[in-house]
Amino acid sequence: MKVVFLDRDGVINKFPGNGLYVTKVGDFHFIPRSLEALKRLTDAGYYIFVVSNQAGVGKGVFSQQKLDQITAHMLKHVEAKGAMIDKVFYCTCKSSDACNCRKPRIGNIVEALESIDHTIDDARNAYFVGDTEGDVKAGQNAGCKTIFALSGREDLKYMQRWDVRPDYIVKDLYEATELILKEDTHPSRDSWSRPPQSR
Repeated sequence: MKVVFLDRDGVINKFPGNGLYVTKVGDFHFIPRSLEALKRLTDAGYYIFVVSNQAGVGKGVFSQQKLDQITAHMLKHVEAKGAMIDKVFYCTCKSSDACNCRKPRIGNIVEALESIDHTIDDARNAYFVGDTEGDVKAGQNAGCKTIFALSGREDLKYMQRWDVRPDYIVKDLYEATELILKEDTHPSRDSWSRPPQSR
């Protein structure tokens, strides 16, 4: 199945720092080659979903309106590159909230799959690219292949404390994309790709 789930901060754009948030458009800076990676995934027929925790909204650090502006800015630059993110799923809840969408829970992953008429059972051939233990856990909880990118919050030293291990470790989203496209040799996946005419 040609589906890739991406965390946002630390994968697509530069991680703002521990305890900090991207609170306005001016704080959003694409990681080098992330736009090129998105273009390559788009051209290969992948559905691309962003699944991101943005608790700063729930905490009142920044507003939903600011988050919407940041998203619009991101999508504008992605589309200008000739790439496409199919949908962005945010959890704006605080960690103390009893929601099902905050990673490592998989509510947003389930919703993304349902939006393309698939179920969580279809996630076994999907990829989840993230920069934290929570991302890897979310991907594993959904049954995805997990890719840990070293371009964000956590590094290999930090990973030694984890109780999970990703399937792959890469430098950044571009390297993750190269890995995904290299593995994309299963003929049955073509029937799961995004229809070209809807690009």
